[in-house]
Amino acid sequence: MDNSATAIESGDLAPDFELTSVGGSKIRLSNFRGEKHVVLVFFPFSFTGVCEGELCALQEDYSKFESANSQIIGVSCDSTFAQARWTQDKGFPFPLVSDFWPHGQVSRSYGVFNEKLGCANRTTFIIDLKGLVAGMICSDDIGSPRERADYEAAIAAL
Repeated sequence: MDNSATAIESGDLAPDFELTSVGGSKIRLSNFRGEKHVVLVFFPFSFTGVCEGELCALQEDYSKFESANSQIIGVSCDSTFAQARWTQDKGFPFPLVSDFWPHGQVSRSYGVFNEKLGCANRTTFIIDLKGLVAGMICSDDIGSPRERADYEAAIAAL
């Protein structure tokens, strides 16, 4: 996997960001501190098979995340227009935010930007109420999905 080593490790303060969500609203990571855990899901591209399978699985399990006081936020370098259409098609109950411009800036700050492909690598950061990275879920390569069981274990550990 290109850029497989992340710049962020468990116990680190998660880099704050503000990105535009579907519908034009702004989402700032630090607004969740003290309120909800955040499951920050970086994915390569909207409308692709593996990404769709992963996000649809998160959608199916969404009540488990809600019960664990956790907010899922999906991040890709796609435009908000592509994400809006995909959200409309799939009905995702969690926000997708665009790391489109400056291209991949947030993905780079988390150490998961794939320079060769121009997208985020398939990595999830579990962020606790204090804004610290409590865990990570990484795929071995961009074409392989993250394991559902890894999400269940991460949520159970919160």
